[in-house]
Amino acid sequence: MVIEAEENRRDFLILATGAVGAAGTAAACWPFVRSWSPTADVLAQATTEVDVSAIAEGQMITVPWQGKPVFILHRNKEQIEMARQADSASLPDPAVDKDRVKNPEYLVLLALCTHLGCVPQPIGTGDFGGFLCPCHGSHYDTSGRIRQGPAPRNLEVPFYVFKDDSTVIIGKPV
Repeated sequence: MVIEAEENRRDFLILATGAVGAAGTAAACWPFVRSWSPTADVLAQATTEVDVSAIAEGQMITVPWQGKPVFILHRNKEQIEMARQADSASLPDPAVDKDRVKNPEYLVLLALCTHLGCVPQPIGTGDFGGFLCPCHGSHYDTSGRIRQGPAPRNLEVPFYVFKDDSTVIIGKPV
């Protein structure tokens, strides 16, 4: 009986030590796991609301969203037509203009070159009439599609919705 009591006591001590060790490990890991969650300032910037009524036709503005620049271009008829004519499977990253815009008059793009993250500049002239990355010479058209240069993909279109005719909300609500 004495041997049986010692075995029960040993089993209890092993279980108790294991439980305390597991709790300690979980407590030590929690700060690291929590650091993967977005901070309060990032969550506050989850969406950006922009009044586009003041943007003249052919004009572009840059707004911040989650610490990144976003282009909003009020395209004129010429730019819209240029973008539609360039719809082709022969593009380096094929995409149709109507799939990249919710309203043909407004182009909303994340303003980071897909090559190395530089901010492209609007050129408005030339063969493609869109944007030029000053770092390595990638050319984008009036729909933000890559046409020439080292960039592997089109400029990214962030999630956005039109709240009404003059207001764009960029980003998904939290």
